[in-house]
Amino acid sequence: MITALIRPSLRAIRRNALRSALTMLGIVIGVAAVIAMVTMGAGVTAQVGSNLSKLGTRLLLVRPGQAQRSGGARSDAAPFSLADVQAIEREIPGIAAVAPLNSRTVQAIAGSRNRLTTVFGSSDSFLRARSWEVASGRSFSDGEERAGADLCVLGATVRTDLFGALDPIGQRIRLGQLSCLVIGALESKGAASFGSDQDDFVLVPLRWYQRELAGDAEVKSIYVAASEGEPTAKLTADLEQLLRQRRRVQHSTNDFSIRDMTEIETAAVATTRALTEFLGALAAVSMLVGGIGIMNIMLVSVTERTAEIGLRLAVGALERDVQRQFLTEAAVLAATGGLIGIVLGLAAGAIGVRALAVPFVLQPGIIVMAFAVSAAVGLAFGYYPARRAARLDPIEALRHE
Repeated sequence: MITALIRPSLRAIRRNALRSALTMLGIVIGVAAVIAMVTMGAGVTAQVGSNLSKLGTRLLLVRPGQAQRSGGARSDAAPFSLADVQAIEREIPGIAAVAPLNSRTVQAIAGSRNRLTTVFGSSDSFLRARSWEVASGRSFSDGEERAGADLCVLGATVRTDLFGALDPIGQRIRLGQLSCLVIGALESKGAASFGSDQDDFVLVPLRWYQRELAGDAEVKSIYVAASEGEPTAKLTADLEQLLRQRRRVQHSTNDFSIRDMTEIETAAVATTRALTEFLGALAAVSMLVGGIGIMNIMLVSVTERTAEIGLRLAVGALERDVQRQFLTEAAVLAATGGLIGIVLGLAAGAIGVRALAVPFVLQPGIIVMAFAVSAAVGLAFGYYPARRAARLDPIEALRHE
């Protein structure tokens, strides 16, 4: 039954190959655009999620002052201290790592090579909180951190710039006018979501940083990593309560901010996903245009084949047979355009993700949906011409020239 309907439909399409191809063009463009947009959007979403996860999983960033739009803090907010860090570590359950952090931009020099980089004053907990792996050497011991030893661990970018292919372990570098011994080098994490280089830093013990670089005992920010299975919302509430007590906050507004990196990741991924869906819906408008083209060409086909339709009806064909024939032709046109659009869309998507340097994420559901919608468009816009053909009067149709 289906074969008997499809074969004459294919013959009718081949008789006017150029016209049929131009009719399918709207469907082809619509399906290809939807698949390409969704594929590239899925790649961007995956890349954003991957980049944000590199900041550290289940991570909270605590800073003095209320968070500003620029990302800074209020200038009148008192900084934290090591006692605050120790209190967090001691009194709040469900914590995997607590890392104090200060930073400053400094010229790093090794022999004839130099690089302007960021010096992080922190502890070994910083690497655990930010999920950083040591590629070679080691990190600081507890004794070295307490003593504020003149040791450093290099990010991948600094290591490459200062030492190239040479092993930096055991070498001394200068940070401005100060000297430190390289004891470790970290694995590369690459660029963050906004293009900043996550590997461009030198890590030193916080006490050494405070004594030699800052000249004070302040802590500018604190990273707190939640244990596996520990809700970050509960950890945030516990942190807020403890810090309010320690900082003697009497009013409702805190003089510190707690940013949940998990929420930031969720919001960023949701935003890119929503943008992808919007672009996909926008591209789907082309399918509507293609459906109108199919209706137009099928009406022309009914006019051209009026005598043929009249002859079929005169020799005993039922109205539903004629209607099925024209509906099948419209569906075949749309489905063929859909298949071509899928191939072109996947090819365009592959080129697009390569240009954007994001992963290729195949979306089988979108492919199936795009094909189904293209066939449905053909049936929907082919119904009126098919119904018109089926209702032709056989006598009047046979007289048509």
